[in-house]
Amino acid sequence: MRFLFSRWSVLILCFGVLASAVQAQPESEQRLLTIDDLMAIQRVGDPQFSPDGRWVAYTVTQKDLEEDKSRTQIWMAPTDGGEAIPMTSVDSSASRPRWSPDNKYLSFTASRGEDAKTQVWSLNRLGGDAMQVTNVKQGVSDFAWSPDGSRLLLTIKDARPADLTEDEDDDKPRPHVIDRIQFKQDYQGYIDRRRKHFYVYTPGDDAPVQITFGDYDDEDPVWSPDGKSVAFVSDRSENPDLYYGSNIWVVAVDDENHRLQKVTADSGKERSPTWSPDGQSIAYISSTGPDVGGSALTPTRRLALTRVDGGARQILTPDLDRNLSDPQFTDDGRRISFRLEDEGQVHLASIGVDGQSFRRDLEGPVTVRDVARSGERIVVLAESADQPSNLYTLSDGYLSALTSVNAELLAGVARPEVEKREFASADGTKVEAFFVKPVGYEEGKRYPTILWLHGGPASQFSYSYRDTAQLFAANGYAVIMPNPRGSVGYGEAFAKGTVAAWGEKDVEDVLAAVDHGIEMGLVDGDHLGVGGWSYGGILTNYVITQSTRFKAASSGASLGLVPANYGHDHYQLMYELEFGLPWENRERWDALSPFWKVENITTPTQWMGGEEDWNVPIINSEQMYLAMKRLGKETQLVVYPDEHHGIRRPSFVKDRYERWLGWFDQYLKAP
Repeated sequence: MRFLFSRWSVLILCFGVLASAVQAQPESEQRLLTIDDLMAIQRVGDPQFSPDGRWVAYTVTQKDLEEDKSRTQIWMAPTDGGEAIPMTSVDSSASRPRWSPDNKYLSFTASRGEDAKTQVWSLNRLGGDAMQVTNVKQGVSDFAWSPDGSRLLLTIKDARPADLTEDEDDDKPRPHVIDRIQFKQDYQGYIDRRRKHFYVYTPGDDAPVQITFGDYDDEDPVWSPDGKSVAFVSDRSENPDLYYGSNIWVVAVDDENHRLQKVTADSGKERSPTWSPDGQSIAYISSTGPDVGGSALTPTRRLALTRVDGGARQILTPDLDRNLSDPQFTDDGRRISFRLEDEGQVHLASIGVDGQSFRRDLEGPVTVRDVARSGERIVVLAESADQPSNLYTLSDGYLSALTSVNAELLAGVARPEVEKREFASADGTKVEAFFVKPVGYEEGKRYPTILWLHGGPASQFSYSYRDTAQLFAANGYAVIMPNPRGSVGYGEAFAKGTVAAWGEKDVEDVLAAVDHGIEMGLVDGDHLGVGGWSYGGILTNYVITQSTRFKAASSGASLGLVPANYGHDHYQLMYELEFGLPWENRERWDALSPFWKVENITTPTQWMGGEEDWNVPIINSEQMYLAMKRLGKETQLVVYPDEHHGIRRPSFVKDRYERWLGWFDQYLKAP
């Protein structure tokens, strides 16, 4: 499938053709989406061009309900079209596909064998089984080939003392001895001073050589074009636990002392370095000031450029009041491309290295998840409101579908109509929301409606395939997905709308979205539900403690008594920067706590969370549940054992879908 590229039309055509291929049956013969369909959907990710540009390797992740785990398989597809080829077995997960520069090997990370740690493996393109390349006792977090293909750059976390001895039981419980301010992290639990550092490994050598050191975490490494240096991101301030920033550094790989050079100058959170083809400059994403925690990514992320040999930083996008990510130089070094968040869309854009000639290379009702380049050829991982992510090539002015994962699964499945609309909030501020009409929608008929809220709040709903919205719409619900203040994609001032003011303007915005849905004639105002996860759950709590309009709520991984989380979750620094110290600003901390307004709740509420969540701990849901129960209100608590902030076990994912539907059906569809 090849279409002339003309900005909006190309995306509409490309996704439209895929949709029409999937939905060949007349509407009357299409079936409704089921939970089993959602469990069977496969997720595409991490596209990587082969050096000759003829292939793209990528990952496909699927859930295995029988084994109750997810598996990731590596595939590769020819860029000129043709059948994709599986490169690893579905029975053994593999990730991070990376090509050797000589085009001979496709390497990846995997843990193969009982209790095995993650290592680098390599497949010879000529055939044969994958061979294990590294043998690091504590495992490898990430890797990258050097430009000449002779060495690997490894990211390795410092070993525990037990990892250095053969005779000590690694599984023996040990006390957690804490001396850091930041001592917890979701998915890790209690953390110590073991840090992530970089090593260089020549295949065949006995051991890798460490090149970065110290009581700091080093991340996001990138080889220089000549293979002599590595740029990376690290917070090497006096006390990283008390500084919400980072800098770009360069380490000399072959220097005996591994000399370090600081490229940026403490201007905020600098990240995502990428080298110019001549190795003279580094482009990166700059926050141009200190971030104010997770409540809002402020200031806006902008594209910056600096010479490695010194010189002032140049902000290339000073007037682009939108968040940017994933910068990449074109091969000629004249332009830098990046992903751009903008009003419920994520586009592919680019700008000249002189800060001129900004353009959107791919725009429209689309979310670009990832980008890979090889010369003039571009592959994007993109999705739309009714199509899960797939790979598309963008070359010579044409966009072509490279993969069609899930096409067969979703063939004949009816899709809801999704419309992005703008409306005024209580104070006149313009706000947007996605309105999802139920499958089989009839003009003039009102429907039970679920107000579904996103996390962050420094995030946005976009033109992407939302499992929950698809499921609710297939079961007769209208769904409203608003981007209230605090959301990104609408400028810095809009994103700052919830800083130290959670549950204020954002509540007004989401209630205005409901009112607009009623004005549209879509929403049945007497049958309203509300829910979300993470900040979506937190905002749910603010909504139901301030409004009695909702007949059912599902609050996932949310906050209740905010001071109880200080020192209990992993956000201590964010809280201090945004709210101040709790004992010095008790009135503010209490005002932010929905727990103190639990008596106002009239909405039957389902509380959910992971037992081991240190992002937004389950204690919040437990306390909110107990308070409601003690007050004789309708409520339910669901705790998923051994789960963190994101629910991963397939059987629990399915259970959550079923419980969401069951809860809303009970209160919104009952006679």
